[in-house]
Amino acid sequence: MDILIVGGSGFLGRELTRQAVAAGHAVTATFASRAGGVRGADWLPLDLRRDEEVTRVLRERRPEVVVNAAASRTDWAITAEGAIRLAVAANQHGARLVHVSSDAVFSGADGRYDESAVPDPVTPYGAAKAGAETTIRLLAPAAVVARTSLIIGEGDSEHEAFIHDLAAGRREGVLFTDDIRCPVHVADLARALLELGASDRSGIHHLAGTDALSRHELGLLVAARDGLDPSALATGRRAETGTPGALDVRLDSARTQRILRTRLRGAREFLRAALGG
Repeated sequence: MDILIVGGSGFLGRELTRQAVAAGHAVTATFASRAGGVRGADWLPLDLRRDEEVTRVLRERRPEVVVNAAASRTDWAITAEGAIRLAVAANQHGARLVHVSSDAVFSGADGRYDESAVPDPVTPYGAAKAGAETTIRLLAPAAVVARTSLIIGEGDSEHEAFIHDLAAGRREGVLFTDDIRCPVHVADLARALLELGASDRSGIHHLAGTDALSRHELGLLVAARDGLDPSALATGRRAETGTPGALDVRLDSARTQRILRTRLRGAREFLRAALGG
């Protein structure tokens, strides 16, 4: 395939780019400020806030598949408007779109959410993701909207970096015991997104791990894998801090898993596997 990976320099974007290149696809990857450094891809700067840039890249590259892995937690113009702008351009140039969304579109009131669940965000980021989802499904009904959860790697995700900083005393903070998510490994997620891109699937798909864990439980698993002192990971309850956002959001990915060859492992499996257990 000829693939355009938007947000290729991000954590997920780099893994998508690496896997796509390794699979022999022709890959163009975009970045906001600095190329992602994966060899074998053609790197281009792209600002999703600029219509003319988005249109030019789609017109010149003519990709068969566009994977949008770009997002900003603080910039509506990128996360909502930019995603919609990209969907319009992909539609106009006959490209298949795979849009990466988030469990942040849910409030946590229902706990478990499958693909039929209606978004009810409680944060600006969640609202931006939900707005993008809804508009993309209306403008590009053949697109895939893939919701995911906390993305974990081999120590290089933002969540793992925070755990390491806490354990080393470089940062102050706590790991919440009442903030529940379904972490997914970045390699599994990237593989599943590329599989969906190569398929004829459309609509909402959930791509999260099988284990529902608190931030503290996740921290203990990372500490065990990386040889950190678990006693240095202070605990707290998010509900008592007034921190905005959902508490318990468990993405149910069973329906999507049934149609995928890629297996979405739970965090207990992929983190303990590194220990040989």
